[in-house]
Amino acid sequence: MPKLAAFPKAYMQALCKDGTMKLEEWINLASKLDVMGLEWYAGFLEMEDKSMWPEFRKMVEDNGKSIPMMCCSPDFTHPDASFREKEIKKQKYWIDMTHALGGQYCRVLSGQRRPELTLDEGVKLAADAIMACIPYAKERGITLIIENHYKDDFWEYPEFAQKMDVFCQLVDQIHHPNFGVNYDPSNTFLAGEDPLELLGRISHRVVTMHASDRYLKSGTIEDLKKEEDGAVGYAKRLSHGEIGKGLNDYDAIFSELKSKGFDGWISIEDGVDGMDQLERSVSFLKQKIRKYWDK
Repeated sequence: MPKLAAFPKAYMQALCKDGTMKLEEWINLASKLDVMGLEWYAGFLEMEDKSMWPEFRKMVEDNGKSIPMMCCSPDFTHPDASFREKEIKKQKYWIDMTHALGGQYCRVLSGQRRPELTLDEGVKLAADAIMACIPYAKERGITLIIENHYKDDFWEYPEFAQKMDVFCQLVDQIHHPNFGVNYDPSNTFLAGEDPLELLGRISHRVVTMHASDRYLKSGTIEDLKKEEDGAVGYAKRLSHGEIGKGLNDYDAIFSELKSKGFDGWISIEDGVDGMDQLERSVSFLKQKIRKYWDK
């Protein structure tokens, strides 16, 4: 049966930028949630001190939870080889971080969709870089998970493999027991595509999932696609919302995942309106998991 984890979506600025929240505070808040794990983020300010890594693991485990997944954003599609080599080194550092925290899964991405890149060039650069990291991950018992991603908060261009066809082409280049997909249904809407169509194409490769829901604050997906190309930051038209009340069909998603034998971690990217909202999302997902897996 899948296991639930939580991600501090509402507190990213406080934990990663201005330091107004300490990780211990987030761990204490999350300890009240009915989840088994906390998804970690490589960019938490306090993670800069390596000596604290075992301490954070202990704090989480003392609260009866684990840290199964690491969220990080390598940029493997830069045309300069020395830049890509630095990104590979960063990814290996994040793999070490995941290992120190007791985690099993560490995210990879393709990189930015730079205008000068052709499709085949970008896929090759990303695939080569990911494959360069796999032996390092395998030695540490870590599985690299590629997410169908929209855009890192600090990137200028959207994800190179944002579009379904590109993502599937990239995933199909890499076959290894220490590599799989982290499926995020909400991100597919940002490509103007159908998350269920994508899931149908990659469900046999899914090992982890991000659970979230999104709704448009204004305009349409088409408006979003036009204005976000080449703008630093995240989409302004789109908002995270309570799971079960947005655009995603969780019955169809879980039915497909169950049919493929999925039993991995599902990390909740939600709670932007507070812990009460996050608790409601946990309840919704637990109910749906029971419906499809507790048979």
